[in-house]
Amino acid sequence: MPIDFIATAAFGLESVVARQVRALGYTDVKIANGRVEFRGDEMALCRANLWLRSADRVLVKLGEFPATDFDQLFDQVKALPWADWLPKDAAFPVNGKSLDSQLSSVPACQAVVKKAIVESLKNHYHLEWFAETGPQYAIEVSLLKDIATITIDTSGAGLHKRGYRKLSMPAPLKETLAAALVELSYWNPDRILLDPFCGSGTIPIEAALSGLNIAPGLQRRFAAEAWPVIPSGLWQTAREEAYDLVKRDSRLTIWGSDIDSKVLSLARYHAKQAGVLEQITFTRRPVAELAVAEKYGCIICNPPYGERLGEKKEAEEVYRQMGRAFRPLETWSVYVLTSHEGFERFYGRKADRKRKLYNGRIRCDYYQFYGPKPPPGEPES
Repeated sequence: MPIDFIATAAFGLESVVARQVRALGYTDVKIANGRVEFRGDEMALCRANLWLRSADRVLVKLGEFPATDFDQLFDQVKALPWADWLPKDAAFPVNGKSLDSQLSSVPACQAVVKKAIVESLKNHYHLEWFAETGPQYAIEVSLLKDIATITIDTSGAGLHKRGYRKLSMPAPLKETLAAALVELSYWNPDRILLDPFCGSGTIPIEAALSGLNIAPGLQRRFAAEAWPVIPSGLWQTAREEAYDLVKRDSRLTIWGSDIDSKVLSLARYHAKQAGVLEQITFTRRPVAELAVAEKYGCIICNPPYGERLGEKKEAEEVYRQMGRAFRPLETWSVYVLTSHEGFERFYGRKADRKRKLYNGRIRCDYYQFYGPKPPPGEPES
């Protein structure tokens, strides 16, 4: 059966997620703020969860309609095909959000939606009470300018939880954002990739997963795997398909460095968990001592922002060091994510392009400095 999906995304990453959806073969794609809508079948649900590198979640869009009062909301929700998705033992918590809408009380909206679902299921299953002891179906009612969107979350834990990050340092870069930084750089697996502020390894690991064509969700489970409506054989087929597409014979040149030996040990551990440790070389080295002999390559990094009181001057000195260290790499491309609005001044060069992104709640710019393409016949590395 055709299913309408929403892949949620951080602001600024919608076009990246749309590109990833289209790469899976789904062409009926619409982009809106914070989400990408597309249509597919049950297999699309499995593939989207396994493969979307930069989406936050994959939702089933069950309905969308105007709702300016609670009676309208109740009637429209009750009319949706809940029994097609929810078995009689389903656990279905309801969350909500409301923006610029007459129905502004989120708790009241949640209660109305919950009651409407219960009434719909009562009519179908001929029951008066539901134990909710079965699989989880997280429902959301989202109101924007008096339009209600009703969704069911298929992912469970956010898609940034790949399964390889067993340990963590404070304020890590989300895996979904790191994957987007790699994709936005147009790095390709034939080229060297260097992250001189690699921390616990997220950017190099996500680059390696992409370069080897490893589906980022292969090591984890999803909420919809427990749903009776999605045959377990589909998940098995989707996973087998993903394993077959891994480029096992590829050799990548990915370098990660940092001044902190503690985070580098974490990076090696995470890379091993992700199955890409052999593809990445981690080195303890301050950015000021960066020296590479190779002519072509790509730097992607997330240096300190200086957001906390007293750290701004330190971050600015790091940017000066980056400028001096990267200046000899005239034929390299450089991509830097930071929230510091004066980055270009301290770095000593104006970016060819910058793109507004969000690292969590922090508004950042992704500064892009383009190096020349290698001449024909010249190896990119």
